Amino acid sequence: DGMNVLLIIVDDLRPVLGCYGDKLVKSPNIDQLASQSMVFSNAYAQQAVCAPSRVSFLTSRRPDTTRLYDFYSYWRVHAGNYSTMPQYFKENGYMTLSVGKVFHPGISSNYNDDYPYSWSIPPFHPSAEKHENDKTCRGKDGKLYANLVCPVDVTEMPGGTLPDIQSTEEAMRLLNIMKTNRQKFFLAVGYHKPHIPLRYPQEFLKLYPLENITLAPDPWVPKKLPSVAYNPWTDIRQRDDVKALNVSFPYGALPDDFQRQIRQSYYAAVSYLDVQVGLLLNALDNVGLSNNTIVVFTADHGWSLGEHGEWAKYSNFDVATRVPLMFYVPGMTTSPVSQGARVFPYLDPFSHIGVSAPQGQSKKVVELVSLFPTIAELAGLQVPPACPEMSFGVVLCTEGTSIVHYFNVSERMVEEGKEGYDSTDRCFKEEPFAFSQYPRPADTPQWNSDKPKLKDIRIMGYSMRTIDYRYTVWVQFDPNNFSANFEDVHAGELYMMESDPNQDYNIYYNTSH
Repeated sequence: DGMNVLLIIVDDLRPVLGCYGDKLVKSPNIDQLASQSMVFSNAYAQQAVCAPSRVSFLTSRRPDTTRLYDFYSYWRVHAGNYSTMPQYFKENGYMTLSVGKVFHPGISSNYNDDYPYSWSIPPFHPSAEKHENDKTCRGKDGKLYANLVCPVDVTEMPGGTLPDIQSTEEAMRLLNIMKTNRQKFFLAVGYHKPHIPLRYPQEFLKLYPLENITLAPDPWVPKKLPSVAYNPWTDIRQRDDVKALNVSFPYGALPDDFQRQIRQSYYAAVSYLDVQVGLLLNALDNVGLSNNTIVVFTADHGWSLGEHGEWAKYSNFDVATRVPLMFYVPGMTTSPVSQGARVFPYLDPFSHIGVSAPQGQSKKVVELVSLFPTIAELAGLQVPPACPEMSFGVVLCTEGTSIVHYFNVSERMVEEGKEGYDSTDRCFKEEPFAFSQYPRPADTPQWNSDKPKLKDIRIMGYSMRTIDYRYTVWVQFDPNNFSANFEDVHAGELYMMESDPNQDYNIYYNTSH
């Protein structure tokens, strides 16, 4: 009871981490966190795009309840005055602090990151953030471009820094203040990378020689993929280096060597992120708070790296919806830590060798909409009640469910069908599943297929992931009354995870199924 919370949210991070079995990536600090944590290997976002996903997990409501599928409305005005996770902690006596990209900035969080509802003091945004899409990438000709692939010399950047470096510095400053004040805190730190542009300190390229980089295992558009399911990665096409390749829209493939460069830069950006996470966790050690702070690490969604001929997020595939998710709970995921002991010594990815295995791992399918009730339960707060079917008028409730019961119950027992019960005596014998969804403006890829505005949405792809299947139906959707018509199915997808883990062979139309 009374533990602090450090919530680390990463933008566009799929689980390419050593602790998730990736053999190429160097992520020693996140792996070290995993070695003290409960790690979920099948965690899914509710919509694979920034603002809708963040509003969903911070309010614990699904996109159909926040009514946010794009970037252009504020849920409190547009759907219902829902409490957020930080707001709930604030109302329960915590100092709540936001650093970097936690809520998506802009209209979707009322231009103020939902302050003062969610946060005790105004959220911090790094000053370097405004240069994210500027021409800061030096080309072979020595000129500056706004490229997708953008290794940089940090000293040449505006202000001599990068946003994530500034966010780490601010989070460390706040931890020092919290130590002095001795006040319970809920600190959310949102990192930008590996979101595009892939702009990171150039020395991280050394970790990933290009000859070690492979293409995606399935870099082609699957034969039986319905055209409505494909994302044409328009935001990447607008970058100077991609524009110069003149790739045909929507299905033209990027040249193999450039695909390798994107994958190399994504990995390099992940290692740069790992350093930031390492410095932040090391600072938690330095202020002596590792023994009474819950650390939660996750991402808003994944990112395709050439799988299915796609780049970016904007789809219902696992590569876009699956995220890393881990919980470090002192005394629960690890034995109690003595005051002042080092739990998270900083590890240098350039010299550290070897991967630490997760402390505990669950293959249960879980959803980000369950973050709020889970963190509340771990912190000893009352778990918000489950939402009624129509919850637009209900201020505090959850459309997820606390997953704390997966921390202790041996999975084998549940899988053998012996009943487990959580604190509300609800039986959890039923198979867990995760819902994700994605809107489209049309049945075929067009310029706004990736990010349609609400008024342009005509089809919604509802996707359900269980341990064995990924099942999706694309149905008619009316943006005026936010209603889906399941009688009007435009297309469907069904993938058998055991025989088709990459989701390349759609058997929805196969009559034997």
